[in-house]
Amino acid sequence: MRQALHRLVIPTQGKGLVEITEPVCEWLANQSIATGLLTLFCRHTSASLLIQENADPDVRTDLTSFFEKLAPEGRGLYVHETEGPDDMPAHIRAALTQTQVSIPVESGRMLLGTWQGIYLFEHRRAPHRREVVLHLLGE
Repeated sequence: MRQALHRLVIPTQGKGLVEITEPVCEWLANQSIATGLLTLFCRHTSASLLIQENADPDVRTDLTSFFEKLAPEGRGLYVHETEGPDDMPAHIRAALTQTQVSIPVESGRMLLGTWQGIYLFEHRRAPHRREVVLHLLGE
């Protein structure tokens, strides 16, 4: 059994979904592990990870819109307002999604479904540099 570790830095433009499937595939292709499990971990409390449809961009628009309604911004809505009106809603959105996903690997490729892509979901308004740790375990 072998393992590999990598830190992927993802620049965001503010709220929304950033597809990271391609850089993950590129890193995976350079590893000499054919079969195993790839775990991705988002090292932030106001961003998260999703495996979601990557064919129709309307899906990303609807997801973003849904989370805006589910955890709206606004002064006086939350006790925690230290970092601005978008911070606590960002924590709520991250709590309702995932900070970690695991994907099986076969023949050196992720076993994602036909229409699936990996996304970093940025929940803050301002651009950020987010870090996702990739951990591959296998042989």
